[in-house]
Amino acid sequence: MAMRTARRASNMEVPSFLRQLVKETEKLVTFFFKGGRREPGADDEYFENEEDMGRPYLERPVLEKDTAEGGSKWGINYGMASMQGWRAQMEDSHTCMPEMADALPDWSYFAVYDGHAGRMVAHYCSRHLLDFILDTGCVTEDEDVDQVKDGIRDGFLNIDRHMHTLARNESWDHSGSTAAAVMISPRNIYFINCGDSRTFLCRDGQVAFYTEDHKPVNPREKERIQNAGGSVTLQRINGSLAVSRALGDFNFKEVEWRTQTEQLVSPEPEVYELERSPEDEFLVVACDGVWDAIGNEELCAFVRNRLQVCDDLREICTQVIDLCLYKGSLDNISITIICFDGAPKVTPEALQQEAELERVIEQKVAEIINVIRSKDEEPDLLYVMKFLASENIPGLPPNGGISCKKDCIIGAYQKYAAAVRSHEPMDTGGSDDST
Repeated sequence: MAMRTARRASNMEVPSFLRQLVKETEKLVTFFFKGGRREPGADDEYFENEEDMGRPYLERPVLEKDTAEGGSKWGINYGMASMQGWRAQMEDSHTCMPEMADALPDWSYFAVYDGHAGRMVAHYCSRHLLDFILDTGCVTEDEDVDQVKDGIRDGFLNIDRHMHTLARNESWDHSGSTAAAVMISPRNIYFINCGDSRTFLCRDGQVAFYTEDHKPVNPREKERIQNAGGSVTLQRINGSLAVSRALGDFNFKEVEWRTQTEQLVSPEPEVYELERSPEDEFLVVACDGVWDAIGNEELCAFVRNRLQVCDDLREICTQVIDLCLYKGSLDNISITIICFDGAPKVTPEALQQEAELERVIEQKVAEIINVIRSKDEEPDLLYVMKFLASENIPGLPPNGGISCKKDCIIGAYQKYAAAVRSHEPMDTGGSDDST
């Protein structure tokens, strides 16, 4: 029977294992809030003062993940995963439309919305932004590229104007949201960005294009902020907001003598188009909870490697989230991976290499537990993980380290730790020298 994915441990206690693992980063969180020298709120998009910050982080991260997958008959497949993580609230939202509209069935749209100071704007945009773009009438099957880009821009401005009216007349929170999206036509890919979420294209094994983050310290952004009467302090608008473009954030859009795109915070997206190629492999759309922990090229290499041993895109998204958590991301984490026909496929050679890697890891786990047992001590999973992390194990996923093989480690740990508790002899997988 063909092996669908690398080892998965759906019946194992993965969340409890990760809870042990992230205790290592808990000291960083304590240091952050209790007198450390790190800038106040360095990982928050928005804060006004210490009292308003409240308790944005939890004592333990929320590790349950929402996942989705799907595809179109035109050869586009996607997987999505999101997790609340260390944040007190889940403020991310997303949109996945492999077939964008009845009139445009061979177009696709995928977006991630990273909310701050609440979720209302992010949630509203995930449900309605695409409709506002399509309502401009600029996105049509004959595809005039400049017209499509104008429609996307106008859709952003229109929904922001509409939400501003709703916020005045209804009981909305004071939230805002970044937006990173891709719109895929039969001929082009449109990259859309407003804020510091990000998307990139992997083409022929390399990052061929990625969006630039909108930060207040960027010269063009800083100039607009200052022209609207604001300042950039601690890399934030008026010392408060860490992104310079976003939907919502209407407290930063009240300068009457400035147009909608000249406010302290602009809702105007940057839109770029790139002609599609048979060498296109996959797109990644993710919030800054991912980019705080890993760079474009590193994530590209990691995803390419995983695609060769796993054809479940939800599983790969989940592995990326766990990797970012392990690397210290304290934010909500959301990621969508969109694959084209040219994406790497599962191969017998890669599966064989992965199986050999897991055999080596399992043997090392057994050896570690044997050493622990020789000292009459109880095997500890976190100790096993830390010991393996210090080992030079060839064949690990690039930029992923040992954390990417947690399921394999958990399986081996449960197997050999149970043997220790029952005082059974352990087979470490070594060779038999008897004749």
